[in-house]
Amino acid sequence: LMLGDTVWLKRFAEHPANFAALAPLDGIATPNDLKQLAFANLAELSAHRAWLDQLIIDWTHSLHEPHLDQRLRYHNMRGVAAEKPFFGLLVHFFNHQTHHRGQVTTLLSQAGVDVGVTDLLALID
Repeated sequence: LMLGDTVWLKRFAEHPANFAALAPLDGIATPNDLKQLAFANLAELSAHRAWLDQLIIDWTHSLHEPHLDQRLRYHNMRGVAAEKPFFGLLVHFFNHQTHHRGQVTTLLSQAGVDVGVTDLLALID
């Protein structure tokens, strides 16, 4: 998830709006492979995930409706050029996270780990 998020956020940083909130990604290398080991230990992974999540929160607060209507040009990980509506790419970004987080929850549950309440409805006030 973190590697995929990094790839997409670095693509989003190329948006014509030039989102300042994504500038901290300049010092982060774009992953070449989503299966690479990003960190050697869980503490480093956890710290980076928290940093990345805060970056995502800060960035989304800087989004405005006109940004959503623009198209984003990018290259996929095989180098193939693409151009798609930015709004659709944002939906994909967040939906894809949900998909993989569900997979992780399933694996943990199958391993006997109680992951707690995961139903969004139960978490909404």
